[in-house]
Amino acid sequence: MAARSVRLSETDLYRPIADYLTEQGYSVYGEVRDCDLVASRGDELVAVELKLGFCLNLVAQAVERQKAVEAVYVAVPRPKGGVRGRRWRSYLHLLRRLELGLIFVAQPHDKAEIEIVLHPKSFDRLASVSRGRRIRQSMIREMRGRSGDYNTGGCTRHKIITAYRENAIHIACCMERFGPLSPRRLRELGTGQKTQSILSKNHYGWFVRVSRGVYDLHEQGRAALDHFGDVAARYRSALDTTHPST
Repeated sequence: MAARSVRLSETDLYRPIADYLTEQGYSVYGEVRDCDLVASRGDELVAVELKLGFCLNLVAQAVERQKAVEAVYVAVPRPKGGVRGRRWRSYLHLLRRLELGLIFVAQPHDKAEIEIVLHPKSFDRLASVSRGRRIRQSMIREMRGRSGDYNTGGCTRHKIITAYRENAIHIACCMERFGPLSPRRLRELGTGQKTQSILSKNHYGWFVRVSRGVYDLHEQGRAALDHFGDVAARYRSALDTTHPST
């Protein structure tokens, strides 16, 4: 017989956190001026907001509590896999930026225990920007590698035209226009320093090697040029005035 699932409530989160804070020497009170949990130790006040899932409302409530107390935590049931994954990395960064703490509470079928994932502390924006320098440089390279804006922001149903994909489209247009070409000749046509890598890796399956150092356009590549017609049209137009080297 399958075990019956247990429906979690916010009150299930309260007791393990209250017991933990009590063990740390705090006096704990529930529902104080709209705050789910407030703990005091001397002149120090700690607030904890409880929710069954991480959401904007939880964060907004926690930020509101910062007006009155020194440290604010948000508490949610421990997710499967903990904080692994892109989504939770983003959540943790947001909490650090807002100087909020994070507490996980074990699910009902586990031992009633808590995990302090993140303590509130001052956020160093300069250090954060410094750590993100490589991402910034990557963004700049990506924008410089594109010839125009071929994507609609927020759209997830269509393949994105990245600088890499556009580079591959350029190469494909050259082959469509002149037939089999070598990487050297393609670079002379302006396809750039990544030409050899794009042909060798053939990430999209658009190209085929016809002889040593010479590549041609695969049928998948011809179909791709039709699919990405707007980008291909730009390179086709530029190639109309270009003549193959003798």
